[in-house]
Amino acid sequence: MRLFCTCSILLLFACTGVDRDPAMTDQNPLRRSVVHARQGMVAASHPLAAEIGLQVLRDGGSAVDAAIATNAALGVLEPHACGIGGDLFAIVWDAKDRKLYGLNASGPAPAGATLANIERDQDNEIPLFSAHSWSVPGCVDGWSTLHERFGKLSWPRLLEPSIRAAREGEPVPRVIANYWQTEAMRHAETPGFASTYLPKGRPLQEGEIFSNPALARTYEQLAAGGRDAFYEGAIADAIVRFSEANGGLLSREDLRSFRSEWVEPIASSYRGVDVYELPPNSQGLAALQMLNILENFDLAAMGRDSVEFWHTMIEAKKLAYEDRARYYADPAFAAIPMDELLSKEYARRQAAKIDPKSAAQSIDPVDLVLENGDTIYLTAVDGEGNMVSLIQSVYWEFGSGYTVGGFAMQNRGALFSLDPDSPNVLAPGKRPFHTIIPAFAMKDGEPWLSFGLMGGAMQPQGHAQVMVNLLDFGMDLQQAGDAARFRHMGSSQPMGSVMTDGGSVRVEAMISESIRQGLEALGHRVRVGGSFGGYQAIARDPVTGVLSGATESRKDGMAVGY
Repeated sequence: MRLFCTCSILLLFACTGVDRDPAMTDQNPLRRSVVHARQGMVAASHPLAAEIGLQVLRDGGSAVDAAIATNAALGVLEPHACGIGGDLFAIVWDAKDRKLYGLNASGPAPAGATLANIERDQDNEIPLFSAHSWSVPGCVDGWSTLHERFGKLSWPRLLEPSIRAAREGEPVPRVIANYWQTEAMRHAETPGFASTYLPKGRPLQEGEIFSNPALARTYEQLAAGGRDAFYEGAIADAIVRFSEANGGLLSREDLRSFRSEWVEPIASSYRGVDVYELPPNSQGLAALQMLNILENFDLAAMGRDSVEFWHTMIEAKKLAYEDRARYYADPAFAAIPMDELLSKEYARRQAAKIDPKSAAQSIDPVDLVLENGDTIYLTAVDGEGNMVSLIQSVYWEFGSGYTVGGFAMQNRGALFSLDPDSPNVLAPGKRPFHTIIPAFAMKDGEPWLSFGLMGGAMQPQGHAQVMVNLLDFGMDLQQAGDAARFRHMGSSQPMGSVMTDGGSVRVEAMISESIRQGLEALGHRVRVGGSFGGYQAIARDPVTGVLSGATESRKDGMAVGY
């Protein structure tokens, strides 16, 4: 398959990798320009996937059609991060109804998964790379549910470009190749993995062509049979046989009974803008809680060049994530005090706990932070003003590694706690705590911004940093994503470990040495480098309808429009 961009706007070219030039500064980074268009736009982490979505819009498809086609393409082109073996969440603005819709397409634990029979590692946790870490994959039902309500083009039309890409192959870009090099070999002996993702007996390198004929055949079955092919037909049979052969717990009834859930997005205001996330079992609430805490501080007066600013951001993150540890779980199984957690008064009390002269070393209750995970985020807007914020993942790079039908099975079930007293304790049919979160923002009751940021526990703290950049510092969409970030790590895990040393803070090299030294003087343990997520965003001007797009300079992707 060969794709050529026919866009009339400036294209964004692939970045040079995760770590940027140390000579770049936070004040004056080398960066891309914001992309502008009028009729439609797609922003995604792989250029060819974005182009596939854009062509769907050109052919009369809706924003949801474009999002599904783009996601399907990313399952071929960025398989370490996503695929039909994983889950999906989405927020959709419907221009006709003038309403936001939320979709939770995350699958539950198998009916046979109990505390008595689940595998445990030496830390009394569900092993990450075990067949017992599988939960029911929700992605395909998520696509189907979105398409049924908002789609225009046929199901086969949306999958056809990805079928062709999987069969013929496409070159691997730099950042994705880096992930392949660093993450793939851990799965070399995992059933089904090497034949699909190590076709030459080694990880693919930048520029090498990757094809996936097994996934092409699976997509062809989906094109012909729709979601039922995955949950009740030939694909379901293959998954169950594979599970039985490898000690897994998934049954035909687990797949047959799964349905995505329409949910009401949750929201809070920040500097006059309404920011929307999805409720638990996802972690979007943490982003809103963090923003509520930060609203009590004059961040603009502090300035991004001050130690005070970075310290305040980090400490707000610790507080918000503490509640995430204590309360976030599947609401069908656990009571969540949502009103209190979202209240401004509660945020004021939390903000008062921040000591401007010292980093918190421990917080009660325990902070259950997830440090790893890989994901794709994409957003699409059509000419009618419909907007989609969609995130999809197999959790860790290549998920559990177990590969069937050309796709890896997610290991999202490893996020369950095995502590009977935890709200997130494993139970049959229960959805695990989830890291992937789409986001949306509105100004004065009008849809403004569809955005998201990939990367496990980085996501809520990344959402908050982007909004602070936009609303406190007046950055444009691209600047807000390119600006230097922090990532707090080392907190307690959902499986029982407890933070007692304050964790550690990863920062990008653009953050000056003087700021890093100042943070260390307050008690933060600071290191330079790491993974800081992957941001995509599209904004819509409510008056002119002009679309503005931005894409993560730390990834391979681009924003395209027409």
